[in-house]
Amino acid sequence: MKKSIGIIIGGKSVEHEVSIISGLQVLDNIDKDIYEPMIIYIQKDGKWYIGKSLHDISNYKAKKFEGAYEVLPGFKDGKLVLYPHPELKQGLFGKKYETAEVEVVFPAVHGTNVEDGALHGMFQMNNVACAFGSVLSSSVGMDKVVMKQVFQSNNLPVVDYTWFYRSSYEGEKEEIIERIEKIGYPLIVKPANLGSSIGISKAKNKEELLVSVEVAMAYDRKIIVEKCIENVREINCAVMGYENDLTASLCEEPVGWKEFLTYEDKYVNKKKDASESKRRIPADIPDEITESIKKYAKESFKSVDCCGNARIDFLYDGNNIYVNEINTIPGSIAFYLWEGMGINFTDLITKIIEFAEVQKDQRKINIVSYDIDLLNKMGGGSKHK
Repeated sequence: MKKSIGIIIGGKSVEHEVSIISGLQVLDNIDKDIYEPMIIYIQKDGKWYIGKSLHDISNYKAKKFEGAYEVLPGFKDGKLVLYPHPELKQGLFGKKYETAEVEVVFPAVHGTNVEDGALHGMFQMNNVACAFGSVLSSSVGMDKVVMKQVFQSNNLPVVDYTWFYRSSYEGEKEEIIERIEKIGYPLIVKPANLGSSIGISKAKNKEELLVSVEVAMAYDRKIIVEKCIENVREINCAVMGYENDLTASLCEEPVGWKEFLTYEDKYVNKKKDASESKRRIPADIPDEITESIKKYAKESFKSVDCCGNARIDFLYDGNNIYVNEINTIPGSIAFYLWEGMGINFTDLITKIIEFAEVQKDQRKINIVSYDIDLLNKMGGGSKHK
């Protein structure tokens, strides 16, 4: 019998559309001989939908989903159960809405409210196998400040940075700007909890810094400001596995990358110069640098207790290597980094699902109840004088 897989896409996130692309790529490439996949679409208002029309990209473009219907998530025996919303009209002559069960969840989501551990917590608490790590790895991987602090504690090299809360900026603006300027221009200003280059700006002077901070604060309550390394190259490497069973992919260099790629560069623009959107795989870097990056990639993956497949992004200036960030659910599942190693997209998806089940089995071993009848051993309540 085929195993049911729920591919979750969308969500209340500014990376909603990117997630749709990733999820439908997974649907197209999953091994349908062993899995029965279905799309679970979380709309921008947080409502969950299922239905065959959600499997066709053209329906998202037209915003028409004939036959799709709203469901409410529930849990039973380690499975995700999707119940038709109780307000849907069903009857002898009306449409019959089916309840669906999912054995393994495959979240192809990006950004806040979905990739940051919010979804993983729900499945982890109910012992549902869920791809791509845990609440811990997802939340640490999303928050760039906490991520860098974890990397630093594991002796991984990161660029100079500082951070602050949006709520502090109004009352402590001069102190915060002074602290930032000590790093030295140019600077990269980012929302701490977003991806896909949304809200990111480069600042070469104080005037640009003030504008960049305002842009970043529109997207997040927590802002990180990093030293912009000059003449830098981005090198990316994926890691697959769980705990000590880790494999590093080939390294890539996005051709035409400068300080960072914008959202439009990544997903919208059609470059006149085709090389601008190409990847160089493997990256044209010395063998010893490749090995160092693979080593750092594995250490980064392990430091946040990741599982399945993640992409780690590095900065390389010809002398120094810096860990930039980890993407615990990378766009397109970073399949392109594995093809040159003989692992195609379909095989990669299968391996990610298998690691999700290993992670679930590991959790099942844990004692979650310690029965000492504590309540009956206690006294009759609080004492009053």
